[in-house]
Amino acid sequence: MAAVYKLSSLSSSTSSLSGQSYNHFSLNPRPICSLQCKSSPFTEKHSIERYQRDHWLYKNQLESSSCSCSLPFDKESIRENDIALQLPELKKLLQVLKEKRGTFGKDGEKCGPGNVYLVGTGPGDPELLTLKAVKVIQKADLLLYDRLVSNDVLDLVGPDARLLYVGKTAGYHSRTQEEIHELLLSFAEAGATVVRLKGGDPLVFGRGGEEMDFLQLQGIQVKVIPGITAASGITAELGIPLTHRGVANSVRFLTGHSRKGGTDPLFVAENAADPDSTLVVYMGLATLPFLASKLMHHGLPANTPAAAVERGTTPQQRVVFAELKDLADEIASAELISPTLIIIGKVVALSPFWPHSSKEASYLVEVVQKT
Repeated sequence: MAAVYKLSSLSSSTSSLSGQSYNHFSLNPRPICSLQCKSSPFTEKHSIERYQRDHWLYKNQLESSSCSCSLPFDKESIRENDIALQLPELKKLLQVLKEKRGTFGKDGEKCGPGNVYLVGTGPGDPELLTLKAVKVIQKADLLLYDRLVSNDVLDLVGPDARLLYVGKTAGYHSRTQEEIHELLLSFAEAGATVVRLKGGDPLVFGRGGEEMDFLQLQGIQVKVIPGITAASGITAELGIPLTHRGVANSVRFLTGHSRKGGTDPLFVAENAADPDSTLVVYMGLATLPFLASKLMHHGLPANTPAAAVERGTTPQQRVVFAELKDLADEIASAELISPTLIIIGKVVALSPFWPHSSKEASYLVEVVQKT
């Protein structure tokens, strides 16, 4: 298997691309850490960074315990144990906020509920945050954050704020969606400024719409601060235009997950197999073999350029370039892990990093110039 390297910069020379046909390609000769390396730009469910960041939820219990957090191995038991540890401190915080709210209302003015902000943090690079997002993050009382909010973004949180991890990974949800709804509601009703941090954009496969609907029905004001969704941030990093005159006249965002699970949720493949469109698949590692097969069955050429990007825009970014027919095998060979974004379409060949023959990209550019 060819080595996999990270792409560190778009400014590197690309003059040697012509005629090369590597499946895994980078202009940076320095390899990143192996998959066994524990370092991650994101918040893993049991990472040291998470427990240090959320220490206020566990400090008293761990100090009074004679053992060193010997949690059972069953995932559901771990989850229930974790929530049990958190509940006393969450109740204390709620009480403090309610008392603070009562103090401010002594003059007879009725204090209304706090605001909830749904904030998109982008694909991982903290410099891709909006100024508005930074301001809200720094003034929050409580922040509920997902797994794909990067550690660098969380470093921007104000010193007096409280952080609560509510991330989800395959087979392990630290909180159900209903529990997240109730947490947001409880703290907003207590008068807190609550920030819900989501990787990418909160309204692009982030379930932000569900949280917004629930809270608004309860009379809570919700403000959405958009983030750069992974499709835009990662393709920009690689120099892949999502649309390009004469090459791709539309772009479609697809999810690799179905609401009820299963191995083949991508029933949209028949309508998505358009050679003049760009397809971006979120959360699609497990279902890509089925999707690729369906797309080709419905007419998308097997040699359609494609890319898979693991942990895009972060220092740990890894990229696999391949034609559609080979992409699933190359991803498996490279052992890419979640989060990985998949881009399928002729525009991938316009990237300066596309390692295959440059003839197709040159032809595409020539067609555009003549249009």
